[in-house]
Amino acid sequence: MILEIITPEASLYKGEVNSVSLPGLDGVFQVLNNHAPIISSLKKGELCFETNQPVEANEHLVVSGNSVRVQIKGGVAELNNQKLIILAE
Repeated sequence: MILEIITPEASLYKGEVNSVSLPGLDGVFQVLNNHAPIISSLKKGELCFETNQPVEANEHLVVSGNSVRVQIKGGVAELNNQKLIILAE
């Protein structure tokens, strides 16, 4: 699936991923390939995703092997047609 993480300041990431863990209001949940469409509010926490694509670490992205972590202050996630868009603070 395609993941796009957008903040008011910049686009943090756009690329192919295998899975994404998100800090939902009711707890952490995971989205995998072929997941049903979903819209969810997000709370402050850590967003993690797994990818086979090379990712460069920066001030927002912490990379450890195939795993990438991003700290967010909240936001909204929408998954539709194998594209997960995260509007994060």
